[in-house]
Amino acid sequence: MKESLNLALKLKTTTLITKPCSSNTLPLPSLQCGRLLQSLTNTKSFTQTQQLHAHITTSGTLLHNIYLATKLSACYASCGHMPQAQFIFDQIVLKNSFLWNSMIRGYACNGSPSRSLVLYREMLSFGLKADNFTHPFVLKACGDLLLREMGRKVHALVVVGGLESDIYVGNSLLSMYYKFGDMATARLVFDKMPMRDLTSWNTVISGHVKNGEGREAFAVFYHMRRDGFVGDGTTLLALLCACGDLMDLKMGKAVHGYVVRNSGKLCNAFLSNSLIDMYCNCDSMSAARKLFEDLKVKDTVSWNSLISGYEKRGDAFKVLELFSQMVIGGVIPDEVTVISMLGACNQISALLLGSSVHSYIVKKGYGVNSAVGTALVSMYANCGSLPCANCAFDEMPEKNLASWTVMVMGFGIHGRGREAISIFYEMLGKNITPDEGIFTSVLSACSHSGLVDEGKEIFYKMTRDYNVEPGPTHYSCLVDLLGRAGYLDEAYAFVDNMKVKPIEDVWTALLSACRLHRNVKLAEISAQKLFEMNPNGVSGYVCLSNIYAAERQWKDVEKVRALVKKRRLRKPPSYSFVELNKTVHQFFVGDKTHQQSDNIYAKLKDLNEQLKKAGYKPDTSSVLYDVEEEIKEKLLWDHSERLALAFALINTYPGTTIRITKNLRVCGDCHTVIKMISKLMSREIIMRDICRFHHFRDGLCSCGGYW
Repeated sequence: MKESLNLALKLKTTTLITKPCSSNTLPLPSLQCGRLLQSLTNTKSFTQTQQLHAHITTSGTLLHNIYLATKLSACYASCGHMPQAQFIFDQIVLKNSFLWNSMIRGYACNGSPSRSLVLYREMLSFGLKADNFTHPFVLKACGDLLLREMGRKVHALVVVGGLESDIYVGNSLLSMYYKFGDMATARLVFDKMPMRDLTSWNTVISGHVKNGEGREAFAVFYHMRRDGFVGDGTTLLALLCACGDLMDLKMGKAVHGYVVRNSGKLCNAFLSNSLIDMYCNCDSMSAARKLFEDLKVKDTVSWNSLISGYEKRGDAFKVLELFSQMVIGGVIPDEVTVISMLGACNQISALLLGSSVHSYIVKKGYGVNSAVGTALVSMYANCGSLPCANCAFDEMPEKNLASWTVMVMGFGIHGRGREAISIFYEMLGKNITPDEGIFTSVLSACSHSGLVDEGKEIFYKMTRDYNVEPGPTHYSCLVDLLGRAGYLDEAYAFVDNMKVKPIEDVWTALLSACRLHRNVKLAEISAQKLFEMNPNGVSGYVCLSNIYAAERQWKDVEKVRALVKKRRLRKPPSYSFVELNKTVHQFFVGDKTHQQSDNIYAKLKDLNEQLKKAGYKPDTSSVLYDVEEEIKEKLLWDHSERLALAFALINTYPGTTIRITKNLRVCGDCHTVIKMISKLMSREIIMRDICRFHHFRDGLCSCGGYW
């Protein structure tokens, strides 16, 4: 018999034939084949299932043995190979509940929930009764497809059939309602369950976490502990996710302590990586780094957890450092890694590095992923290469709403508002439903280009035509749009009549507009509102101080500075980046730490002399100190963007495009100087500040003085 089985398992064909078995191979008895199929169903071994299928087929008994055909179809379904399962299923005339359940389960668990529901309806139409093995997977399919009405009807059939008390069915009901976001019904189902197991509790905890109710998840966890249940890895993964969402470091440390105390049973790679994620989300990078360093085995997920943490924190240099270590260590980056890398390149406008990552993406075939494609578009747009961003966008095989939003944003920050609006309407023409995010992008684009009428029209279309209720961010965009264009009174009246309570960004936008148009009275009102909402936000104090300084109200400047000092607030340092040969160089105001510092300052001196011959007159209103004019002029030439520009001019060939990124708004005098240098040096200079991109060429800027 062993020899017969070994010979049978060598057969590879899966075609159903009725040829009788050869005299050299004795067929296995049906009962023994059934037992083998049952064991293969449990182990989910597709290859061995094919081999046994071949043996049964060549014996000529499959078409005449409903028992074996049913077992074989169920075995294929358990392996997730539904075409083979369906082929056998279709040939069986008398189908029992076991076979229907196997197929419904197979489709529900292998990415075809709609097919699962079709079979469920067919099963009922043939007069077969769904049982406690049928409903869990039908409920799963309803949840995956978000079919609320269908899910409720199946729930009703569960109640009528008396299956609501079945713990497996009950857990499936819980999972379905949490997928719907129907927290009240899910909790009602849970409260009525006569018996609960650990899966029941985990489903409720995870459901609250996935629906943004972290505090409720912990409340359920405490209740679970009181009922005598001990959490497992699934419980702790959900709780760590809740801690990260809530940014509750104290609670996260408590969960970490629980993991350590139960390390023998609970410590695994999933939990370790989730702990790193939690610390990153709680902005405790030192704890995340220590945990990462202590890992004996660092897989791709471990590296991604820490890399994405630094990327979200805005520490691009740490991301680049870790990525280098990851590659040197022989760990292969995946889609998540390259998305984080592209995000880091965004932050420091590292176009050459970003292009190298793009080459890697093409080599690995990640470009077909919409998330990677969207990250590529964003990287090129934020690194100042809008043509490359547009090309990457056009090459995307499938564009989702996020992709369109990023492209609209890209045109907007480059001051090409009309193109942004055009892309927005092109998206609408493809019947893609807009959301809050893309309206924010297109309104911001209108603001950067001074398209007041177009922006107002889109704002009012949100509710009227697309049923999107404007949120605080959209109001901020419209205030910024009106304020930048000089309609300060209209902007202030708009704030007074807002349907929602103004957020910080609204008053910040109005305050910035007051600085631009030198309206001290309205600036004081806006600043006061801003200070009431966030007394520790330093940007408002800095902006108001700048407004006073521009009007030479030095006593008021000193009052604001005294208030900042009293509250121990610190203005973020001004710095600029420039990339050279895939290395990013950083410069601070008055920086003399760079190894080429002497050459940089010599170049600046030479540029200053050339500019004065060309008619340059310093605009010292950008210097916010009450000092002599000569000192003000010297302070202007210490600005970080000028140091970065001088460094780039020294180290690049004539005609090379220079790209600079600054973390704050470029001052008026630097803007004038860079315009003039672009003409004197015959260079294109692309500069990104905190507001937008400036493309300097032949003594002109793309912003047209509107920024």
